[in-house]
Order: sequence, then C-alpha cells, then structure tokens
Amino acid sequence: MLTYLVQRLLALLPTVLVPLILVFLLIRLAPGDPAAIILGDQATPAQVAALRHQMGLDQPPLAQFGRFLGDIATLQLGNSTFLQQPVAQVIPGYAWVTIEISVLALVWGLAFGIILGAIAAFRRRRPEGRVAKALGILGISIPNYFLALLLIIVFAVGLRWFAVGGYVPPSAGLLPHLNSLVLPSLALGLGEVGFVSRITRGALLDVIGEPFIVTAKSLGLRPARIAGVHISRLAALPVLTVVGLLAASLISGSVVIENIFGIPGIGQLMFNAVSSRDYNLIQGIVLFSGTAIIIFNLVIDVLYAIVDPRVQYGAQSR
Repeated sequence: MLTYLVQRLLALLPTVLVPLILVFLLIRLAPGDPAAIILGDQATPAQVAALRHQMGLDQPPLAQFGRFLGDIATLQLGNSTFLQQPVAQVIPGYAWVTIEISVLALVWGLAFGIILGAIAAFRRRRPEGRVAKALGILGISIPNYFLALLLIIVFAVGLRWFAVGGYVPPSAGLLPHLNSLVLPSLALGLGEVGFVSRITRGALLDVIGEPFIVTAKSLGLRPARIAGVHISRLAALPVLTVVGLLAASLISGSVVIENIFGIPGIGQLMFNAVSSRDYNLIQGIVLFSGTAIIIFNLVIDVLYAIVDPRVQYGAQSR
C-alpha cells in the first residue's frame, strides 16, 4: 500500500506543477503592471520602477522562473502585495472557509444525486423514475451561479430563512455559522446533483443486469438485501470516481459562488489577487488547490480497497 501511495503521489505531481507553470506564464502575459496597480495613478515612473525592482519584476523571465521554482521547493511563497502579509499565513484562514463550504456541498451533491440516481434506476419504468431521470438531465444543464441567485430569491428574499450573504465565524455560535453556509454550499452542491445522479443510475443499471443478481433473486433473497448489499457495493466504485472529480469542480466553482454570497474563502481571495495582479498570492492559491486535490484523490484510492476487496494495491498480476 505504501509503495502504491508513493507511486500515485509522484504520478499526481504534474497536477500541481503544470497549473503552476501555466499560471506563472499567463499572469505575466496579462495586461497591467502590478507595481503601478499597487502604487496607484499618482505614482511617478521612478516610484513604479523602484517597486518593480523590489518585487523582482525587472529581472529576465528565466530568472523570475528560476526563483519561482526555488520558492515552490522551499515553500517560501513570499509576501502578498495585496494584503501585505506572508502568503503562507494568509491562505489557511481563507482555505478553511472554502473547505467547509466544499464539504457541505459534497454532502448535498452526493445525497441528492445518489437518491435521484437510485430512483431513476430501480423505478426506471415508472413515472417517478422518469421524473428522476429528467431532473438529472436538468441538473447538468443549470449553472451553479443561476442556482445561487435562485436560492437567494426564494430562501433569503422570499422566505427569509437565511441571510442574503456574508459569513458568520464559528466563534459567533454554531447555528449562525451553519446558517451562513447553507445557501452557498447548496448552490455548489446542487450544481453537481445531475452529474452524480447520471453516474449512479448508469452504475446501478450495469450491476442490476449481472447474472449473479438474477441468481440471488432466484434463490429467494429479499430485494432490499440484494439492493443494499450486492448491488450498492459494486455500484459504489464509479460513484467514488465521481467524488474525486467533484473535489476539483467544487474548488474551481467556489470562485463564482463565494463572490455572489460575499464569502471570504479561497475563491474570493483568488478574485482579489487576480484583480490586483498579486503574483505571489495567485501562485500560492494554485499550489494549495492542487495539493488539496492530490490529497483528496489519494484518499479516494484508499477507499477503493475498502469498498471492493478485489482491489489489491501493490500486488503483481500473475
């Protein structure tokens, strides 16, 4: 198992390195001078040139790239020019907010998606099965920013069950804290329900048609036991694969949702960093996001062996 995890970690390193290199190139090709943006319109050319020298922006691109790789290797991410703080100290506070919303969104997406997919598979010839299938298709078609606005209109403006936006820290109380997370996490999670339901439906239909299921029915096993033990366990493997994909989708989708709801998470931090051309902060956020996705996918790989005993990591085929 340990050998397999090391191999998987090495194989997943490009997941972080390639986006970091692309971000390094793209943010430097984008229009706008970070030094001029920081100092404002009243700055003189001499002041802009001095700040560019202080930030190392007057160095050749290859020299900047070498320093960039060295900073990644030593985890010295530099200081944020936007917040005037070390990047390594800024990211954790914002990251925790995004992790909270993403975990809740994952719960919503899996819960509703699996339920809809199961109904669409087991009741496929009945009206409720067709409705569940249609809802799955509809869920794939609706963008999460539209869901966010719809949730605000219905539950915040209309029913007044939740606040329109904002974030309440845990120190203010558990219930107010969770209340501030419900709408943004629902907007993120409901956007993935259609995808999860389609995968769940397909996985269940594949297992339902297997010969051992027909044998189990002929032996008189209860339908609930067949569905709960034999079918669901095998159908869980494709769903686990979807969970790994959802992690990346939720982190990237948080940029829009957090700005709509005014949530101080990684998404809003990235938006502000890009707006202010804060190179160090942008690179630090990309490094965090890629690392989080790698860790999440490693956990999913371990869960494969728990769900399906036939999976043996590190075993050689004979």
